Amino acid sequence: MKKIAIIGDRFMLPDVFRDKIVEACGDEHEISMLELPWPDVPMEHGYAVEGMDGLKEYLGKPGDIVDFVGDAEILVTQLAPLSRTMLADLPGLKLVAVSRGGPVNIDMKAAREAGVLVVNTPGRNASAVAEFTIGAILAETRLIRVGHEALRRSEWRGDLYRADRTGRELSEMTVGVIGYGNIGTKVVRLLRAFGTKVLVHDPYVQLSAEDRNAGVEHVALDELLARADLVTLHPRVSEETKNMMNAETFAKMKPGAIFVNTARGPLCDYDALYENLVSGHLASAMLETFAVEPVPEDWPLLKLPNVTLTPHIAGASVRTVTYAAEMAAEEVRRYIAGLPPVNPC
Repeated sequence: MKKIAIIGDRFMLPDVFRDKIVEACGDEHEISMLELPWPDVPMEHGYAVEGMDGLKEYLGKPGDIVDFVGDAEILVTQLAPLSRTMLADLPGLKLVAVSRGGPVNIDMKAAREAGVLVVNTPGRNASAVAEFTIGAILAETRLIRVGHEALRRSEWRGDLYRADRTGRELSEMTVGVIGYGNIGTKVVRLLRAFGTKVLVHDPYVQLSAEDRNAGVEHVALDELLARADLVTLHPRVSEETKNMMNAETFAKMKPGAIFVNTARGPLCDYDALYENLVSGHLASAMLETFAVEPVPEDWPLLKLPNVTLTPHIAGASVRTVTYAAEMAAEEVRRYIAGLPPVNPC
């Protein structure tokens, strides 16, 4: 019998974690559960918090987390932090399953030194984000947001039927997809169903044979920016990709193009984006992630009429919850059975 501590929240529900673990591992294990109040309470960032160096996107007071985990051998969570000091106070902990794409709430160096195996759930929300991205693209290309906002003001925008003002179909557009990972590949596949001409930029990945045969092109970034009617971001955040969309790269985009970011805020210089939207160089933008979250009430991009905004919800779906819990449960099953992990960090 293993002691398993589950720290869920109001998205990754503790009950779902438990049910999937019981399905995968049986009901003979001792399971305790704790629910954190996210997303009703914002995540915290540990950069300025003593003892939490390098941790980000976490929730929970260290002392409370340590007390709850206690002598459990296995911890399953999404947001609970684990700092070096906390790990030192949890000598019985051997496995941490983090139900997210990256264990940013865990001090990985300290975990390795303590002999704690950390696993995660890459791609857990790839389908959700890809579908959301297509919705974001359609909201801009078919003027769904423009028409909606007008009607909310009791304004009938019949002029949107004019040839010089109406939207465009994906079947006659070229879309540039930056990043060809779990999400980017799914976005490409969905775009192909519309008959869209798709360009991909990712210096570290080759196109699949299916995409190559369908006419998808793998191109340099400058070529993608120059040719695409719409650019959508899907790379991971790294030193190389931080602010990759900046004054220089926005200037290389086709005049009148649309910009979509459903990936991460640090990929974009939002001041530069603002200037390109105000000047008319870019027609519009759809933004789902931001440099600061929640966004400040006086943020200039909130005031522009050619911007669609959503509060970082692309990865949120019922299926994401169950799929991530299934992935975590499988890692727990493999650990108990003495098998190697699927997704070690």
